[in-house]
Amino acid sequence: MDLLNPEYVTYWLIAVNFATFAAFGIDKAKAERGARRISEASLLQWAIMGGTPGAYAARHLFRHKTRKQPFSGNLQMIAVFQVAVAGLLIFLAVAR
Repeated sequence: MDLLNPEYVTYWLIAVNFATFAAFGIDKAKAERGARRISEASLLQWAIMGGTPGAYAARHLFRHKTRKQPFSGNLQMIAVFQVAVAGLLIFLAVAR
């Protein structure tokens, strides 16, 4: 089983971005109710697993965690790292 098969990667990215988007939405709802929140570390872990687009979409839609530092900086570093890795993988695939 080739876990880096484009089909599996696509399914993973869809699932993890949906979960990340949902986690941000749930955290925003909890914040509005004054309930116990999802930790920033957990939200960043979802982004690290590939959910960065979902995180940015949720931040924009829910207006959540948009001004929090260092959270915003950490999310941006994750995004830059992921773009660099994706670029490297594409380069290596084309270079074959």
